[in-house]
Amino acid sequence: MNFHSSFIKGYYNIVMEKSNILLLLTPKNELKLLDNTMCLRQAVEKMRAHEYLAVPVINKKTGEYLGSISQGDLLWTIVDDEQAMDKKGSITKLIRKDYCPAVKVDADIEELLNLVMVQNFVPVVDDRNVLMGIVTRRRVINELLNIN
Repeated sequence: MNFHSSFIKGYYNIVMEKSNILLLLTPKNELKLLDNTMCLRQAVEKMRAHEYLAVPVINKKTGEYLGSISQGDLLWTIVDDEQAMDKKGSITKLIRKDYCPAVKVDADIEELLNLVMVQNFVPVVDDRNVLMGIVTRRRVINELLNIN
């Protein structure tokens, strides 16, 4: 099977047979997340330890998805304020509203595919905006190409 036919078959599987986003989901309990009580130093250390480029941030008490923070967000904060690493305070002020938007668990699969084209992962939330997990671009591409 050539690349083109494999891709078409994978697209058909996702859109027609596997239209449920949950089938592509990496659940929250398998993720390394940041929470709203963390300071900049803790966020940097966690992202470095796991070699992440971006990480979802949740409310520690409610599990609500607050947004995501990238390495660049952390870098520019440190560049703009050299003492930022030593300051206490929440990382939530670093969250950009337009960065890494989430989809609802019952969203249309095409909405998910449109987001996965422009971001490495798509957070998936329930009706209360509680993070359920993420769908990664890698998982979608593997599914499109029928790679297990």
